[in-house]
Amino acid sequence: MFNNMLKINEIYYSIQGESTKAGLPCVFIRLTFCNLRCSYCDSEYAFYDGNELSIDDIMQEVRKYNCSLVEITGGEPLFQEESLALMKHLADNGFEVLLETGGSLPVKNIDPRVKIIMDLKTPSSGMLKKNLYDNLNDLKGIDEVKFVIGSREDYLWSKQILDKYSIDKKNVVLFSIVFGKLLPLELVNWILEDNLNVRFQLQMHKFIWKPDERGV
Repeated sequence: MFNNMLKINEIYYSIQGESTKAGLPCVFIRLTFCNLRCSYCDSEYAFYDGNELSIDDIMQEVRKYNCSLVEITGGEPLFQEESLALMKHLADNGFEVLLETGGSLPVKNIDPRVKIIMDLKTPSSGMLKKNLYDNLNDLKGIDEVKFVIGSREDYLWSKQILDKYSIDKKNVVLFSIVFGKLLPLELVNWILEDNLNVRFQLQMHKFIWKPDERGV
């Protein structure tokens, strides 16, 4: 029995909208709280709202969906230290675990079976100073690094960071737009012009459902 308590905003079943797992059925566990306030945040409702659940409670809910792919998201999941125990327990029970993290908190203690999808915050996010670049040294080969781009400035900054840290030599790099701020075609054209070794992605769920709909 696990008595570790986490504050959970929602648990739901949908398709994975981003990352190299895009399009696959997935159970999402959205944790409450975040230490960042990005200008383009689409989950502000997770800053404070949620219910206290034990790891056993969470596992019981996840198993209802009969799906082996689980993503831990937020908010910022690593803000709650108990998230580390949750991820380990999921992996111990045969689940394929993804973690979506904002890149401002250390990732070195995460179970190595977990695929980390880590944001590096671009200038337009307003959170540039929160990037913890040391995290890049602790990522595994299976992990992915995401840049959310809302302007030409964001793109040029992202390209500079890619080159400085040689991120694309070790990890899959994901470039996506700030929904409603930049046209997908603009970003695609920039990537092609510069022949970048990155994967363009759309937030698939925002095109299937309403962009601001919760639980999808």
